[in-house]
Amino acid sequence: MAVGKKDISCPPYAEGTPISDADLKEKKVTYVEDHPDIRYAWTAGQAISKFLNELKKGKLIAVKCNKCHRIMFPPRMFCELCYKPIDEWVYVKDTGTVQTFSISYIDPDAKPLPEPIIVAVIAIDGASPNMGIMHILGEVKPEDVYIGMKVKAVWKPEEEREGSVTDIKYWKPMEG
Repeated sequence: MAVGKKDISCPPYAEGTPISDADLKEKKVTYVEDHPDIRYAWTAGQAISKFLNELKKGKLIAVKCNKCHRIMFPPRMFCELCYKPIDEWVYVKDTGTVQTFSISYIDPDAKPLPEPIIVAVIAIDGASPNMGIMHILGEVKPEDVYIGMKVKAVWKPEEEREGSVTDIKYWKPMEG
């Protein structure tokens, strides 16, 4: 068998002795048990961090590219069309339009739901076309949802917000 630039030989199968529970209990096998306190950290990056911080305040923020004039939501640090770094932060409305939706009768673990949930892609008012967010619709029956429906965010109470997209409980139909 060649490993790197060296030829080595080894048997295709090496016999061994399995370890039994009795071997462990009788301390015939040396082993170490450890429970390390492992901690990790990650960052969402500059754009999404600001986006999440503004969600906690009950606001939706986007970025503007002054070269192609797009307002991008959710925000990112550069325009993927013209590759220009973003120019400014702008607030957008917490209203939008349903672009597409799905009615789900099962939860993420494929268990039946007592009531279906409606997941929609929502184009945010004030952002460029086709810029939006996927979220849950509420206060609407599945048979009443349609593409083009105007919706508004329903926010968690301020004291319950934690800087997450779930700070918006759901989106509900706007009257009129």
